[in-house]
Amino acid sequence: MQPKKSLGQNFLTDPEILSAIADYGELTSNDTVLEIGPGQGNLTRILCQRASKVVAVEFDRDLYTLLERELASKFSNLKLIQGDILSFGLSTLPKNYKVVANIPYNITSPIITKLLAAKNSPMLSVLLVQKEVAERMAAQPGKLSASAVLASIYAEISTGLIVPAEYFDPVPKVDSQVLIMRRRVQPLVSADEMSKFTDVVYAGFAQPRKKIKSSLAVGLKTNKETAEQLLNKADIDPNLRPQNLAIDDWRRLCNLV
Repeated sequence: MQPKKSLGQNFLTDPEILSAIADYGELTSNDTVLEIGPGQGNLTRILCQRASKVVAVEFDRDLYTLLERELASKFSNLKLIQGDILSFGLSTLPKNYKVVANIPYNITSPIITKLLAAKNSPMLSVLLVQKEVAERMAAQPGKLSASAVLASIYAEISTGLIVPAEYFDPVPKVDSQVLIMRRRVQPLVSADEMSKFTDVVYAGFAQPRKKIKSSLAVGLKTNKETAEQLLNKADIDPNLRPQNLAIDDWRRLCNLV
């Protein structure tokens, strides 16, 4: 079946790479795993052999029909769902489920946001994404983005295997990399404070190439002097750039805004 560019479909067939991706999921015979966009079922087969239950959500009706025909009768622990992952209820899954998936490039950001912020979030997410996205999400102070700061509130984030573009069909323009998000026991910011924290982070990154005092002033719609006073109170060098601030810096700043 021909991949559909409009749905961001890039199929991966190499068995060794697929097995290595599944390895990051640390699956046991007790685990329920969610697969987003199973496509042709190449990764699905491996997951079904390792986990207690696999819930595979496929948007493409044609691929869903293919999966139902090829896999449903072979794996009794596979539950196929035809639908949009962005409207799928994660609350229907058991607590401490895992996610292992080669997700569509065109909805990468919404998927990551949904998984991290959900009330019933996965204990471990292993996602094959564009290499640039993986590097950005796992960045350390000096290269942080607003999205990386916010993601790290919910999870410890790291990267794994790099998969060159030529292993996909069709061949995308960029390489891919495994992104690993391990849920924190407790988020670093409480649910009551998260909205405010998010606003402060986005305010701080309003002009990311400028110094934090200038960027924050624009984001908070105030003047540089007021922004600099806030930063000094938070024990943050006003001359740093937003990407240089650590998570604790943002938390202190949030408490003062």
